[in-house]
Amino acid sequence: MNELEEKLYPVKGIRMSAVAAGLKKPGKADVVLFELCEGANVAGVYTKNVFCAAPVLLARKHSTSHSPRYFLINSGNANAGTGEAGIQAALACCTALAKAGGVETQQVLPFSTGVIGEALRVDKIISALAPAIATLDADAWLDAAKGIMTTDTVHKAYSEMFFLAGKQVTITGITKGAGMIKPNMATMLAYICTDAVISVNTLQELCQEAANLSFNRITVDGDTSTNDCCMLVASGQGDLVYSEITKAEQLEFTSALNRVFVHLAQAIIKDAEGATKFVTISVEEGLNSDECLQLAYAIAESPLVKTALFASDPNWGRILAVVGRAGLADLDISKVGIYLDDVCIVERGGRSATYTEAMGKEVMKQSVIFITVKLHRGDYSEKVWTCDLSYDYVKINAEYRT
Repeated sequence: MNELEEKLYPVKGIRMSAVAAGLKKPGKADVVLFELCEGANVAGVYTKNVFCAAPVLLARKHSTSHSPRYFLINSGNANAGTGEAGIQAALACCTALAKAGGVETQQVLPFSTGVIGEALRVDKIISALAPAIATLDADAWLDAAKGIMTTDTVHKAYSEMFFLAGKQVTITGITKGAGMIKPNMATMLAYICTDAVISVNTLQELCQEAANLSFNRITVDGDTSTNDCCMLVASGQGDLVYSEITKAEQLEFTSALNRVFVHLAQAIIKDAEGATKFVTISVEEGLNSDECLQLAYAIAESPLVKTALFASDPNWGRILAVVGRAGLADLDISKVGIYLDDVCIVERGGRSATYTEAMGKEVMKQSVIFITVKLHRGDYSEKVWTCDLSYDYVKINAEYRT
């Protein structure tokens, strides 16, 4: 984490806390509470996994029917694959918090992350609500970031404060995730808040766009979680009113928001389970965005490519093979160029005449690597961020429940 990540600015109208309920190891924070001021607007994107978790179903339902006042988050148990009992468990937690906080049950949005298929310990969560409410603090972002961790080795948080149209604006967010990452909407869990005044419809558009440019561009292992949620909150307690600023200023705000989302998304890849390499896959000059992403993800999720990255082995034939089998229609391989950083490894259908094994090895030894494929058949480009596949990834996931 760099110093910018450690400086987490409070967002007016938002308080949070993190307490230990005993869902994880004794003494480890595993219940996180967000309190949203009255009138705050909330937007979200959720997993497309059909076996989505009970809290996802309730969060979707509650967010559309009432103005949310609380996010209730637990780590250590996903409450997924638990059927109707899981829904009732999540609802019971929401009801208990609503009563304690003096709001309606539908104003509480539940979120869970952890092991799939195990019954949620409702009693433990409810017993943690009183201390969670008592310790709510606008400066508890770091505690919250740590409280939502599962196999993460570091917390993931980022914050920006800037002036726009003469008004101070704050955007602060946290996320968690290290494995079972190909969001297909957002990430494992992410919460980003701003003090700007933004209508709920505009906020949803901004959230979806930002997620598409960030959390929807990362993959660790190609697995979409049952619990993915990405929430964007506009407290409306600041001085900036989004609808009243110029189009150029709106673009500046959007750029800052997207930057926060991208920073958090990349933090997941940098902390991916067992990862030793941070890899950017760029597909350029494609016919459309879809085929660029199709190819980028095919490369990013190839076990053979990922293990070569871990071994620092410039086995460029593995990348070539993926390009050929990715399913791009009418691909003219004589026009395809493949690069490791700035080193051209493939051109005109075969190995580049300028490429040497030594050049490839130098790039593959790096901890940050760029793989670029130029299709030379259109004007579209897309990027995906991924990592290598190491012994530790297998070990972490093989021993996850032991």
